[in-house]
Amino acid sequence: MGVERIIGHIEGVPVGTVFHRRLDVQRAQLHQTNQRGISWLVDTDGSKVGDAIVLHGGYVDDEDDWELIKYTGASEGRDKDSTGRLLRSQSWSYRDNAALLLSYERKHPIRVIRGYEGDPRYSPPNSYRYDGLYEITDVRTTPSKQPAPDGAQIDICQFDLRRLPDQEQVQTSVERHVMGVLDELDDEHLHEEKFPRSRSMRVRRLIRDTAAVQRIKQLYGGQCQLCGLRLLGPDGVPYCEGAHIRPLGRPHHGPDVEPNILCLCPNCHVRVDIGAVVMDNDGTVIVRADLSGVSLLPQLVMEDGHRIHPDHLEYHRRYWEGKATGQTR
Repeated sequence: MGVERIIGHIEGVPVGTVFHRRLDVQRAQLHQTNQRGISWLVDTDGSKVGDAIVLHGGYVDDEDDWELIKYTGASEGRDKDSTGRLLRSQSWSYRDNAALLLSYERKHPIRVIRGYEGDPRYSPPNSYRYDGLYEITDVRTTPSKQPAPDGAQIDICQFDLRRLPDQEQVQTSVERHVMGVLDELDDEHLHEEKFPRSRSMRVRRLIRDTAAVQRIKQLYGGQCQLCGLRLLGPDGVPYCEGAHIRPLGRPHHGPDVEPNILCLCPNCHVRVDIGAVVMDNDGTVIVRADLSGVSLLPQLVMEDGHRIHPDHLEYHRRYWEGKATGQTR
């Protein structure tokens, strides 16, 4: 398709882009193959360096916490049995692990693609999604949580990755500049922070409506999941907003993924942002403030293909419960 594989973002492939098959990920030049977890390319000096990984529920030692990832390396040949248990220890001399290790040493960013069999808090329901750039912060050889089928210890090559700051996840110089200014303002006024930073979040929404937010808004056709309102302009186009249940950015570090996003009208967005409304883990709407004259639904409207993860609902609910008692995270 005329796109060159490089280190870092691929031009024309925004963070949050969804692909229905691994083959589509490969064709977009995000990853070298449509099967392996680790992708590599040839650096300027001819060395093989890692440029991308796929998180797709591959190994028991993988840990995904959105901002931070523990990622298991690869083994040559058939490395797992039918249950997913590793058959042998991993080696740093194996090409894929050596390439990712060299990227750590050279401080190259790594593209992260999440698949539908990964952690349900962050994974797309039935597809693959490009989730931006991460840096490898540490590497180690460590015993696997699970021994080999014969009980022998399995040693794995393990990589720690940290998501790069928001301004590194956008792909135009104007967006990066504005995001950087907003982060500086947030640092200056950290002691005044509210939940979330409504000022900077509004500006961010004006700058860039993320791919995940767009998909949720399209899925609901502009209908508010809290009150059922479908707000139409004179042109007949619905207006709605994508609300992150666990806010983006510090100190909450919420993920910009569908399991953490609601489609809301502007009023309900504010109600969620100020804690006037929270939700139980099953989507039951809990009103925490006087909403005279307001009619909310007893349960969140949920469309097929949208699964809100209870961890995000619980984080939001506990935060506001803590506010009421003077205790916050």
